[in-house]
Amino acid sequence: MADAPGLTVRLRQGGPIPLDVDLDCGPGEMLALVGPSGSGKTTVLRTVAGLYRPVSGAVRCGGAVWLDTDAGIDVPPHRRRAGLVFQSYALFPHMTALGNVTAAMGHRPRGERDAKAQALLRMVHLDGLEHRMPSALSGGQQQRVAVARALARDPGVLLLDEPFSAVDRRTRRRMQDELASLRSEIRIPIVMVTHDLSEAETLADRICVLDAGETLGTGTPAEILRGSVDARMREALDLREVT
Repeated sequence: MADAPGLTVRLRQGGPIPLDVDLDCGPGEMLALVGPSGSGKTTVLRTVAGLYRPVSGAVRCGGAVWLDTDAGIDVPPHRRRAGLVFQSYALFPHMTALGNVTAAMGHRPRGERDAKAQALLRMVHLDGLEHRMPSALSGGQQQRVAVARALARDPGVLLLDEPFSAVDRRTRRRMQDELASLRSEIRIPIVMVTHDLSEAETLADRICVLDAGETLGTGTPAEILRGSVDARMREALDLREVT
């Protein structure tokens, strides 16, 4: 996947979900969205993917305009090059791992789909498990199928909604290492929602803090977690003063 302009998101509305969001993520960069429950993190991902339409806003990715409410532009989800990994993974239970990945390849000629899906499963270290049903895969393996399926869309952005929350701590550490390795192979923006600050610090290039639908600030992990932040941001992150 070639380098391309990154992702920019500008969202405004008073309700029913208040939004005052400004964020950007460059090619090859990982941005972690953090904040308390109900702060709007998943709504931001859903807006980028086209599953939620705000009252006012703009979403641009790879030089393409996906949403511009002022101009009346709202590209439908199936035409947005967004790969979304849901918290629950949302795999098709009646399809094999390979079938789940090829199901996302409607934009490719049929003759190319199987080989490309096999390559993506190898990329996420699932070669040999192509014909297993989701029920026969571990939680970590299901998550990797979901990532491969998201990448099967040849996305301009990868969106991860708490991708490690459903697995145990040991599996989580291994999957975090795999995601860090995967970044070297895909040069697209990656936006990850997480409640785990140590996860954000380990994986992300920058952290964007949200609270009540508002962007409080964006910076490197050091700037956000160990720098001078205001009281509201500290409360949103549940940080304690170091004495």
